[in-house]
Amino acid sequence: MADPLVTAAREILVESLAELRSAVAGLPPDDLNRRLAVEGSNPMAVIVAHALASTRSWVSLAVAAPLPPRDRPAEFETVADDGYLAWVDERIAECLAVLDGVEAFDTAREGVAPWTSDPDEPLTAGWALLHAISHLGEHVGHAQLMRDLLVGGHAGSMTGSE
Repeated sequence: MADPLVTAAREILVESLAELRSAVAGLPPDDLNRRLAVEGSNPMAVIVAHALASTRSWVSLAVAAPLPPRDRPAEFETVADDGYLAWVDERIAECLAVLDGVEAFDTAREGVAPWTSDPDEPLTAGWALLHAISHLGEHVGHAQLMRDLLVGGHAGSMTGSE
């Protein structure tokens, strides 16, 4: 029987990842690659790529799964093409697969996150799991807002990708 905390986390992740997918579904690459007219903003394709890579990494750390290879700077250079939604679906499946078969969860177990600014700082599994869910939720909100701006006809406040 799976740990109740892991079961709850998986349910929250399933819902959040579905919302993230829904935000990009049906949008053409031009919209996914559009930047807000604000200096330093990221297009939706970048936000979603970062959210998925981050989620998989933090969940892996939380459950002591092998950490996936991660090139955090490359996440911020993502450019969507016609295969982007299929790519998103593959990343979602990878995020959820990390939790498959996890039966025991030790919230106090420690690990390190090599992609952080302090890669040697020990973090607890409980913190990593909560951070994964919180961080994903933040980016789901970003993606939903961007979709509303694009689909709602308010793209005048946005510019083409550079």
